[in-house]
Parts: sequence; C-alpha cells; structure tokens
Amino acid sequence: MDSVPSDGSVLALKILVAGGFGVGKTTLVGSVSEIRPLRTEERLTAAGRGIDDLGGVERKTTTTVAMDFGRITIREGLSVYLFGTPGQDRFWFLWDELAQGALGAVVLADTRRLTDCFPAVDFFEHRGIPFVVAVNRFAGTRDFRPEEVARALDLDGGTPVVVCDARHRASGKDVLVNLVEHAGRVHAARLLADTRR
Repeated sequence: MDSVPSDGSVLALKILVAGGFGVGKTTLVGSVSEIRPLRTEERLTAAGRGIDDLGGVERKTTTTVAMDFGRITIREGLSVYLFGTPGQDRFWFLWDELAQGALGAVVLADTRRLTDCFPAVDFFEHRGIPFVVAVNRFAGTRDFRPEEVARALDLDGGTPVVVCDARHRASGKDVLVNLVEHAGRVHAARLLADTRR
C-alpha cells in the first residue's frame, strides 16, 4: 500500500492545459478534477467583439481571464494540480508565470480552428516543456488521424497526439496519463544525456 513519504512530504505535479479560445480547457479541467474547480470566467461583452474570434464557437458566452484550477489525488502524498490557461492572446502574459515548475502540458486542439494551437505549441517547444496535443472532438467535425494533426502542426517527432472528449472524465484522464508518460520519457532522456556529458 502506498503511503506518505517517511519525511511527511507531499509531492505535487503541475500540469498546464492550454490551447486556443473556446477549445475546451475549462471543460477538461472541470471534468477530471476531484474538487470543484476554481474558475476565473467572465461573460463575453460587446467590447470583445472585434478582438475575440468566435468563428466555430458562436454559442460561447464566457471566457477564462486568468486561469482554471483543479486537483486530482493519485495516492496519499501525491497530487496533480491542473492549471488551465486563458486562450486569448491578450492574456498570454500569464503563461510564463503559470508554466513555472510544470511537469508538462496538454495542448487542446479543435480541428475547425487548428491554427489556434500554434501559439501554445510554440510556447512549450521553445521552453522545452513536454506536451501532448489532445484533439477535442466536437459534434459535426471531421475526424483526422493523429499523424495528420501532427503533420499539420509540424510537431517535433515523438510529440503524442491523442483524441479526446473533454466533457468525459475517463477521456480526460487518458490524456493526462499520456502526458505524464511522455514527460517521464522526455525527462529521463534529458537526465541520460546530462550524465553522458
């Protein structure tokens, strides 16, 4: 049976959930969190009409203005903290702060607006933060194979692309498992490379 380390410490893993506006970040954090998630959502107003592109998400009425926060307890002494980033570029100044100490990230993608992923992909690639791309299935959208999405986003080899439904807990957990496994491989490879220098 797993228990708290003998020194009483608690290990917390930090994972970011990023992506474009209206892609399902708040939904994913909410579906997998064991606690009621902290949300910093505000209603969309007329002032944002010329700034926020609602193409494909016309029914969206709120937006995250700082972050979403959720938690999953893996076992006693080990928790995963989820931080959902705001999607609009005017809030990207928050991303550097949120990314501090992150194990990795999930980049949610909507194939109707795939180009909205590029800023998040670039952000994590340039900072060396391991990430997976999770294609969120929306009703009425065409299905693409993961390798097609990887090619369209020009991902580095080995970056996983998975398909999910952010509304469903099991699907969201599968995405997080893929990320943790990928981040583990990336970090192990970096440690091995460092020992060979």
